[in-house]
Amino acid sequence: MRMIYLDCSMGAAGDMLTAALLELCDEPDRVLETLNRAFAGRAVLSAEKQKKMGLAGTRMHVLVNGTEEGEEPSHEAALPKDGHDHHGNGHEHHHHHTSLKEVRELIGSLPLPEEVLSNAIAVYDAIAAAEATVHGQVMENIHFHEVGTLDAMADVVSVCCLMHELQAEKICASPVHVGSGTVRCAHGVLPVPAPATQELLKGIPIYGGEIPGELCTPTGAALLKHFVSQFGSMPMMRVSKIGYGLGKKDFPRANGLRAVLGETGETGKEQVIELACNLDDMTGEELAFAQEQLFLEGALDVTFTSIGMKKSRPGVMLTCMCRPEQRDQILRSLFRNTTSLGVREYVCNRYVMKREMRTEHTEYGPVRIKRSEGCGTVREKAEFEDLKKIAQEHGLPLREVRDRVDTFTGTPEAGRHPEARKP
Repeated sequence: MRMIYLDCSMGAAGDMLTAALLELCDEPDRVLETLNRAFAGRAVLSAEKQKKMGLAGTRMHVLVNGTEEGEEPSHEAALPKDGHDHHGNGHEHHHHHTSLKEVRELIGSLPLPEEVLSNAIAVYDAIAAAEATVHGQVMENIHFHEVGTLDAMADVVSVCCLMHELQAEKICASPVHVGSGTVRCAHGVLPVPAPATQELLKGIPIYGGEIPGELCTPTGAALLKHFVSQFGSMPMMRVSKIGYGLGKKDFPRANGLRAVLGETGETGKEQVIELACNLDDMTGEELAFAQEQLFLEGALDVTFTSIGMKKSRPGVMLTCMCRPEQRDQILRSLFRNTTSLGVREYVCNRYVMKREMRTEHTEYGPVRIKRSEGCGTVREKAEFEDLKKIAQEHGLPLREVRDRVDTFTGTPEAGRHPEARKP
């Protein structure tokens, strides 16, 4: 599975995300040309190679009406009103503002893929919703400064375009470093993270205290919220490219966001529960019935393990694996269908290979083929029940049917017995 991992240990901003993702592209100049053509001179993007404390990366520049954003930070409204992307950048105060409706229309008019435009509008809607909550307004009443809107819009659209270009199946990120202290803005002195940013980061793991200053901007927070499906440490992956997006401001640490592109064996990590109990007074038939009922209740797996119990009695440990939301119904089934007086619970992680089923038409008719993939391993095998049915109908040994089907469909086991090839 193609995956991007974002290291947000120095926060996140729209321009930093753009620069880091641009470095992952095979043809960054072509992507920049596409974006500049789409904005038709209203905003002009360029990428510059720079270093921060010896770290080489890319710094993005956005010119609006021939000028780049100013130096004085302001939080007046959502990306705030002045459209400010706060990672060490700012805008001078202007007087023309753009409504959310106009922002949507402007984005919708850009000659870019529909997926890019819909993602960009969704990101802006999230920013406006956060600002509306913070300021106690209706979302549609949020306005953005004209120049600031174009500057921030260039960041939002660029990230959406780059995500479309890179075609990663999954986006993951580290917990987000938001910085610490306060920031002076149009409303006065506010705590870091700024209120709109804090609102956008609800449900996302964040931390601060290490670096004085504002590290995560509303634009960066909204983009992370929209694209990232999992926050935490970097999953196991084979890295193919690394990109560094540099911010404008200098901090005690290199001000950069790292993006890592690679392949993961996508083993579908999920949390499961194992429920176990020891039994020494149930017959084989009763145990089989209990197992059947547990599977009907949705258990992922049910196993029996032979054990020695007190008083030297032979017994069975019944272990049932289920998802957390199934716990109560599985427990009811365990107590109802076994003689257990107590059940132990273990919480654990489960790693599952990506699986899919297809149907192949063979000399015997349709046969289902199960394919599983993960951690660099690919397996394919014919569905046992289909092979069993064929063997019974044709009076053939199961092994011969399996070999002939494997050869016919080209599964990994094909060719074990050349004589089993299709006549």
